[in-house]
Amino acid sequence: MGSFPGVVSAPGIVICVTVALVALCHSFATQRDSLILEQPIPSVTSLSTDAFPNADYAEAHNRLGNMLTGLGRLSEAKEAYQRAIEVRPQYPEALNNLGNVLRSLGQHAQAEMVCRLALVARPDFADAHNSLGVVLSDLQRFPEAETAYRQAVFFRPDNVEAHYNLGIVLRALDRLSEAEAAYRQALAIRPDCVEALNNLGSVLQAFDRLPEAAAVYGQALTLRPGFAEAHQNLGNVLKELGQLPEAEAAYRRAISFRADYGDAIFGLATLLLSTGRFEEGWRLYECRYDQPEFVHQMSRSLLSCPQWQGEALAGKSVLVWQEDGLGDMIQFGRYLPLLKAQGAAHVAFACVPALHRLFAAVDGIDAVLDHDTAQARSSGYDCWTSPLSAPFRMRTTVDTIPHFVYRIPEPSLVESWRARLSTLAPGPRIGLVWKGNSKHHNDANRSLPTLAALAPLWSVPGVGFVSLQKGQGEDEARCPPPGQPLLHLGSDVTDFADTAAIVSQLDLVIGVDTSTAHLAASLGKPCWVLLPGRDVDWRWMRERTDSPWYPGTLRLFRQSAGEGWPAAIERVRQALAEALPALTQPVAG
Repeated sequence: MGSFPGVVSAPGIVICVTVALVALCHSFATQRDSLILEQPIPSVTSLSTDAFPNADYAEAHNRLGNMLTGLGRLSEAKEAYQRAIEVRPQYPEALNNLGNVLRSLGQHAQAEMVCRLALVARPDFADAHNSLGVVLSDLQRFPEAETAYRQAVFFRPDNVEAHYNLGIVLRALDRLSEAEAAYRQALAIRPDCVEALNNLGSVLQAFDRLPEAAAVYGQALTLRPGFAEAHQNLGNVLKELGQLPEAEAAYRRAISFRADYGDAIFGLATLLLSTGRFEEGWRLYECRYDQPEFVHQMSRSLLSCPQWQGEALAGKSVLVWQEDGLGDMIQFGRYLPLLKAQGAAHVAFACVPALHRLFAAVDGIDAVLDHDTAQARSSGYDCWTSPLSAPFRMRTTVDTIPHFVYRIPEPSLVESWRARLSTLAPGPRIGLVWKGNSKHHNDANRSLPTLAALAPLWSVPGVGFVSLQKGQGEDEARCPPPGQPLLHLGSDVTDFADTAAIVSQLDLVIGVDTSTAHLAASLGKPCWVLLPGRDVDWRWMRERTDSPWYPGTLRLFRQSAGEGWPAAIERVRQALAEALPALTQPVAG
């Protein structure tokens, strides 16, 4: 039989590992104090070692370790396994069990070593290969973990856990087809493995095979009705399928089984907000501060002042802290002047440099800081808040959304960009943005594949197109496709103040869901936004062609069910042709 990756076979390596095993056993020998059990263990008398020879001593200690592990007494279990290995150093089962306990205790480096020692003792030990894979997965060493899991299923093809774990690591490596196959193999062996059903549903969801995913989640819930994760995942799928009442019910069931389930609470919150049910939606949206896996919780540990809970602000200093994306900050920046209007003596905004000049021109903001400076000074503020918490604290409803228009930070910026724009032929000027942040989780859906997708717009006569593209897509803007002449300005834009100065001189902005769209609408400039058919951000709400956040300025072009970008872009082209007579160049100055 040939050797496999991860199985130690070279003589030099065997010697090194043997030395390590001896050293490990020596360290175990220093821990010969008596094992004191804090409570009686069922059948513990059957584990008495007095009447057994050495080999059975090892077996007894291993069995005792298993019982202690089952009782959750991991430190004692660790000691029992160590004693088993003292008696029988080449004891693969005890080494494997010890590795699992060490992993549970967070001692991953030791766990990896012990699992590898188990494989020295028995290279074909499938359970130890699986245990090693779990440790490596925890350490995010996914290619090595894949190797370990594949060895586990090679040596024991019916190892459900290894097939399941292989699916997890393949999903982490974004090899979805292989992950699907691994989960299906696990289910072929054990059809009632609800965890595999749940994860299979997640892969199908990633493939946009939503009805199949919903059916798989349904199977999992038939087998385990209280499976909160499957209820939450089903809610996500039903929301994407437009079955909102059913999605809401699924989220609420998930929460009923796990009251602190952050993903389900957040999913319900965004569903409610997207349908205009702001009162409950804003309240639930605050769950992002209570979940360890949410990045927002970090703000509480970073800042040395209390979080604002809606108390009176008269005479107080408030630090507003950016936690979310640029578009979020531009949309919800309207709340900062309202803090001042409530009597705050000093309002400071901590944000990324790209927003500094834009917000420095906003009335009611006394200081704009970078995050490091704001964190260092945070103890000097009375409280802090996020722009996206302000709607909850101020009890915003759809009818009371504050309307706000940003000022151009520096009029001189308008003049500096005017010369560039004057190179366009006379006629309406339209800004274009076809790609968003490549790191956004939904970029594949919300960004257009290429600039060429917008080619139909060039059939509308007399229009000059300006690229506002920054970052992703700039290469296309510099060398646009034939028949799509384009003035590219994005490469010379340094921040949103520059973008605002350019947009102020345009007649219309057409783009995908990006921060530039929020900026254009916040400047009072007509803006048309192309939205994908799935995973639409809650801020655009549902089934609307307008937005209460930008009344009179923003128009939404949504993909219909089963429709791709070409059909949506054709509707934009038709609308542009109809609107052309009303579009005029801005007056100079």
